[in-house]
Amino acid sequence: MLTNMASEQAGASGGSFFRDRVGLAEQTPCLATGRVPVTQAHSAREFYAVVKAPAALASPRTPLDLARSLGLTFRRPELLQQALYHRSYLNEAASGEVESNERLEFLGDAVLGLIVSDKLYKDYPALSEGQLSQIRALLVRWDALAAAAQRISLGDYLVLGRGEELSGGRQRPSNLAGALEALIGAAFLDSGMARARSLVLQLLKPDLDEIAASGFSADSKSELQHVAQTRWRQIPQYRLVASEGPDHAKLFTVEVLVGSQVMGRGQGRNKKQAELDAARQALESLASNN
Repeated sequence: MLTNMASEQAGASGGSFFRDRVGLAEQTPCLATGRVPVTQAHSAREFYAVVKAPAALASPRTPLDLARSLGLTFRRPELLQQALYHRSYLNEAASGEVESNERLEFLGDAVLGLIVSDKLYKDYPALSEGQLSQIRALLVRWDALAAAAQRISLGDYLVLGRGEELSGGRQRPSNLAGALEALIGAAFLDSGMARARSLVLQLLKPDLDEIAASGFSADSKSELQHVAQTRWRQIPQYRLVASEGPDHAKLFTVEVLVGSQVMGRGQGRNKKQAELDAARQALESLASNN
């Protein structure tokens, strides 16, 4: 369960955080560039002089606030900071050493998938591979991750470029989902798989509890319709592609489309089974492409 803790104001406490965690490092130039990495600044003041806080945010919340609200301690706080940098900010950063959260997002996506798969495999030994895949798809799709990010107010901590800020990027689902995966990747790099697993289960606890309580009654067609309406405001359409075999043992092949795009293809002994399989394939594809 998420721990609700009061946020601390940026200032003395934030300075102490970076001074304690970062300030002891010596300024050793990067062998590749000859520049001093921003993560080796001697103090919080120097850190924020090199990496400026987002000016557009009226009352910016610090990475320390986020870490404390989640009960986390980062040995390498620069990883937590990087997880919050949206690529739109790079052109406005005061130092070329700033890196967006996209690489951490890539890593976090893989870590998230492994942790969720392991959790489902151990908790539900009676479920088939197809059922486990369907449930995993529900948990790791980007709108579910965006909702998890909203529960911890992750958008309040993002560092955005001015244009992205003014266009509503702080609450944009794709930004939230990406930052959540980057946060998971940062936790993994900082403290290993055990800490990342604890964080993932904490973030997804409401979803895991809901799935456990539902008895896995949700079918893939209903779930795909929900996803399609949420993302694209369209209803999936199913079309029969092939019907093969004798009348007593026909095999039906069905495609599911959202708009003009084929999202999945499935097979079954009747049209309903084929449609359910096509919807399941679509959900798995959407989850893997997030």
